[in-house]
Amino acid sequence: MTALPGETPGTVGTDTPQGAEPPAATDAEGPAHAEAPDAAEAEAEAEAEAEAEAEVAGETGDAAGDEPAGEAPSAAALSEAQAELAAQRELREKIAKRKAEKEGPVAAGTKLSGPAADLLAAVRAVESGEKAGTEFFDSPAAAPAPRRAAPAPAGQPPRPAPAPAAPVDRTASPEATDAVRAVLTEGGAPEALARPATGTLGEQAAELLRADPWQLLAVPGVRPEQADGFARALLGAACGPDDGRRTAALVGWLLERAALQGHTALDAEAVRAALAERAVGDPEEAVRNAVEEGVALVFQEGTDPTGSDAAYEEDGEAPADAETGTETPEPVQVLLGLDRYALAEESLADGLARLMNACEKGADWAEAAAAAPSPSAAELIRTAATAGLVAHSGGEAARAEPAALIAAARGLGLRALGATHSADGRRRLAEAVGAPDAAVTLAGLLSGTEGPGRDEDGALALDLLVVLDAPQLDVEGAAVLVEALADGVRLVLSGDPGVLGSAGAGRVFADVLAARACPQVVSRTPDPGPIGELVSGIGIGELTQVEAPGKEVVIVPVRDAGEAVHRTVQLVADSVPRAFSIPAGDTQVITVGHGGAAGTRVLNEALKQRLNPGPGRFGGFDPGDRVIHVPAPGRAVPGVVRSADAEGLHLECGGVPVVVPQERVESAVRHGWALSAHQAAGMRWPAAVVVLPGDAAAGLSRPWVYTAFSRGERHLSVVHGVDQALPHAVAQIPAQERTTRLRALLEAVPTPDAAS
Repeated sequence: MTALPGETPGTVGTDTPQGAEPPAATDAEGPAHAEAPDAAEAEAEAEAEAEAEAEVAGETGDAAGDEPAGEAPSAAALSEAQAELAAQRELREKIAKRKAEKEGPVAAGTKLSGPAADLLAAVRAVESGEKAGTEFFDSPAAAPAPRRAAPAPAGQPPRPAPAPAAPVDRTASPEATDAVRAVLTEGGAPEALARPATGTLGEQAAELLRADPWQLLAVPGVRPEQADGFARALLGAACGPDDGRRTAALVGWLLERAALQGHTALDAEAVRAALAERAVGDPEEAVRNAVEEGVALVFQEGTDPTGSDAAYEEDGEAPADAETGTETPEPVQVLLGLDRYALAEESLADGLARLMNACEKGADWAEAAAAAPSPSAAELIRTAATAGLVAHSGGEAARAEPAALIAAARGLGLRALGATHSADGRRRLAEAVGAPDAAVTLAGLLSGTEGPGRDEDGALALDLLVVLDAPQLDVEGAAVLVEALADGVRLVLSGDPGVLGSAGAGRVFADVLAARACPQVVSRTPDPGPIGELVSGIGIGELTQVEAPGKEVVIVPVRDAGEAVHRTVQLVADSVPRAFSIPAGDTQVITVGHGGAAGTRVLNEALKQRLNPGPGRFGGFDPGDRVIHVPAPGRAVPGVVRSADAEGLHLECGGVPVVVPQERVESAVRHGWALSAHQAAGMRWPAAVVVLPGDAAAGLSRPWVYTAFSRGERHLSVVHGVDQALPHAVAQIPAQERTTRLRALLEAVPTPDAAS
């Protein structure tokens, strides 16, 4: 029998701790590192931003916890770059066509929460050069592809697939980098920013920075106070806190930081309050200026005649009713967002509505449902037979139900496939379906390195797609996926609502569930064993004591971070292998943040010294080191170091050889004995050791505990030093709400009869 956290339990082959010291202070790393409730962890750039306050380092989003589909990163990266350019080119062609059809442009900031046509018309001003648009923030993330055109009428030839575009060369020329370095030196900024600034702002970065020094805020890791100092050095008395260039850049910076925490939009009042904290004298005018400059888009949610916010029009006045001349009701809530997320949400809502409305019954699924292995699987099969979009929710054991659906569809002769968040998830799904080709990773499917490929129209050659680990879907990735599905394809989104959300912006699965625009199937299959019982209780806010006669769940109390590190190493290297015959390589350590006295950095160093000591001769790595490869922001691929040469660092990731170029090793490869919960989402190991030192209490939430505790298949050890903070987090700290627009958009689109 195991004890509740905070009680005195037995341990798995460990000694009683001796002595006690006060908990060591943590290296608080903000939302991008400490994994605050529901804070996204896309490890490549978020770590850079958070650490820039102290040392300027790392990655986008909020620490890496995402798609491991980088098993063939070179080909995948090339394909993704091509897809991005093709999508952008097609989008611009559609915008140009719409411009010719419309009599006049849509003013920025008016009716932007309406249909996608109005939104695209607003963005048209940015694309045509009338507004500054996203020149402040040239993000490498792929924009959502425009919606695929409907099939041509009979008698007309099919639309050819778009030709692949040439890959983008983001490497700046030496001349451009030298010019930026000179401007940075003149402004007192570190020369080390020259390369990232040129990569972000382009070949004209030096001219842009000289004309508008606050564009330095677009560079990952740069803080407003640093950009202010740079601007004062270049402009002198010509700049001030209410300079329009400064306020516009600050609005964009605030929205980018919000995206790192999962938001696709922010309340305008919150933006104004944040601007006031940054010494902006007139936040209202600053927001209005940012909207007019195209840095942000404005959306109105609901109406209220007594509201204090008005739509931002270029004349600064609230819109008037065309017939009566009186002011129209003002919005209950005004949201500000970046155009990339606004377009993604609009495109995703439109695409999901298209799938819901285009579904035809087709084959007879009755026999397949009757042969289903469980009542929940039968319900899912019957529901998918009649709906173009289905939401399926359940725990780890419930993954057998979408596997049964895929097997049933393939038995009916349909092209059915399951896509998972990680290579580990792909392996488990393929085993459940009984067909190796029935499962792919989502990133591999979209990049073309896995799956059936595309048809003559450029759509995925599928009749049914089941996306597992759906909570890890961010809005941009989901938009790209849905746009790749032809009319008539059935899409099933399946996942556990209790786990942490996506590393990128958005809450797609939660918004689909909340909108209730499609049928929902809730699994009645519980997770088995003591770990399943413990996790099920956490899901409803209860941290219960569970019977674990086989020591499936063990609590190891510690009194400080140093002892937590010592006990963790002891568990991984000695206790778990001896008690359960689970090798150290099959035990995963999970902790709250990357910094602190028992964060991933410290734990990885200690575990390496014990399990694979070496000088780190390959850029800090040795053959045999467990690592996490981050081929793109928000994607984390577990692997092992094999060797290194002039070509780069050679890894093996899920049985696939991967070569990381030398210049990418520092930013794209990290030791992987210890991970954050966001990094571990979508993967499972035979054993998991969850480390909760005293300085981790602030980063705990119910989704964090739920995710971390459910990563072990056979055994879970909890190195527990947070006392009552753990049951408090489980009972009273739910997921941090993300501000998004997708739910409202889904509720507004015309759909078939939704599930009651």
